[in-house]
Amino acid sequence: MIRVIDTDGDVAEWTFPAEPDAVRTARHAVRDALRAWELDTSLGDLTVLLVSELVTNSLRYTSGPIGVRLVRLNLDGASPSPVPALLVEVSDPLPDPPRERPAGPDDEGGRGIQLVACAARRWGTRRGRSGKTVWFELPLPG
Repeated sequence: MIRVIDTDGDVAEWTFPAEPDAVRTARHAVRDALRAWELDTSLGDLTVLLVSELVTNSLRYTSGPIGVRLVRLNLDGASPSPVPALLVEVSDPLPDPPRERPAGPDDEGGRGIQLVACAARRWGTRRGRSGKTVWFELPLPG
């Protein structure tokens, strides 16, 4: 069962069980939130792709809940981001950070973090009390 934590204002947050349909469900939730915020379709497509990759990684390596959080930054000039941006966070209970590794042309996996690193303005990981969070920022148009 999906747990919707918050979808008001400039934050949208969900928790998904580590089940096979979590990736599809996360994609739909993220796309719906970005549409509600009336954000650009190309930004939405990129965000959904990157969330899909990170949730897939979490699903592959952990059995605990997977958190997804979207935050619109600096819309009022009060946040730490110097320009308007979309902060995306994917959390899971596994403490080990993901490793960026080269993927061969025939490899079935190994491109998720590469995609995030290439597409995001900034990205990183941080440890939490019970796991880790992989985050990235995408610039908002306008």
